[in-house]
Amino acid sequence: MTAPSPTIAFDQFSAVDIRIGTVVAAEPFPEARKPALKLVIDFGAQIGRKSSSAQITQHYKPETLIGRQVCAVVNFPPRQIGPFKSEVLTLGFSDETGHVVLIAADRKVPNGARLH
Repeated sequence: MTAPSPTIAFDQFSAVDIRIGTVVAAEPFPEARKPALKLVIDFGAQIGRKSSSAQITQHYKPETLIGRQVCAVVNFPPRQIGPFKSEVLTLGFSDETGHVVLIAADRKVPNGARLH
């Protein structure tokens, strides 16, 4: 059992901008140190399309992700991962074997909608 995280103020949580978007492109990322996919996610007109490197290869194939809505942090600074710039952090939980399971809304919502 893991210990709970330290307590944070609500303003700190509010500063993390978590949005939903639709995956419009996905492909393998063989240059990554750990198995990963390169995603392009459409967050709507206000934010636009952003790229993300996601270590989700155990449960997801590129072709199954197209059209799927995913959640991501959109206000972290971009990270250079090898030759690829990851602009958003795609969110998921580790399953019992440590592999990432994506989180998403249980109904379709507008791209760019913010987590409250």
